[in-house]
Amino acid sequence: MRRIVRTVCLLGSLSVSVAAAHTPPAPPAPPSPPSPQLSADECAVWARELGFARSIAEHDRKAFAEHVHEQAAFGAGRAQPTRGRDRIVEEWAGLIEGKRLRLRWYPTRVTIAGAPDIAWSTGPALYQKLEPGAQPRYAIGAYQSVWQRGTDGVWRVLFDDGIVPRPATEAEAMAFQSGRRETCPQR
Repeated sequence: MRRIVRTVCLLGSLSVSVAAAHTPPAPPAPPSPPSPQLSADECAVWARELGFARSIAEHDRKAFAEHVHEQAAFGAGRAQPTRGRDRIVEEWAGLIEGKRLRLRWYPTRVTIAGAPDIAWSTGPALYQKLEPGAQPRYAIGAYQSVWQRGTDGVWRVLFDDGIVPRPATEAEAMAFQSGRRETCPQR
C-alpha cells in the first residue's frame, strides 16, 4: 500500500513538473502607449492649458477669466452646465482662492482636426483637501476641454467637463505630480 501511495505521489509530482516545463512563459507586459507627437498649434494649446492650470495654482482670478471664452459652458456634460465667463469665474471662486481645496491638472493629449481653430485637450486632475486631517486627502479625476482660437489668435476654453474624482493615495498623488510635463511633445 505504501508503495502505491509513494508511486502515486511520485507520478503526481512528475506530472506537475512536466506540465510546468511545457507551460509557455508569461507574455511580456504590454508596452506603454506611445507619447503623443503634437503639431505647433497643438503645442500652443498645451501651453495655454498649463497656463490655465497655473492661474488656479497662483490664485489669479483675472488670469483664470482670460482663459475662459466669453460664452463658455463648464460642466458641459451636465443637464444644466454653467454658462458664460462671469458665472463660471464666480462658480470657480473657491477653487481659485484655494483655501479649502487645491486643484491641479495638466494635459496629456491635445488634438486639432478639421477646424484649425478648435482643439480638444485632456489629462488628469488632482484634488487635495487642505483641512488638517482631511480624509481622504487626495482625489484623482480627469478633465476634457474644448478650446477655440479667437480672431485675436488667443486660445480660450469653450467647453469643459471632467469625471467624478475617486479617492487617491499619497503614492498616486506623487505619481500624478511626476507625470506632469512642461514641455510639449512636439513633432
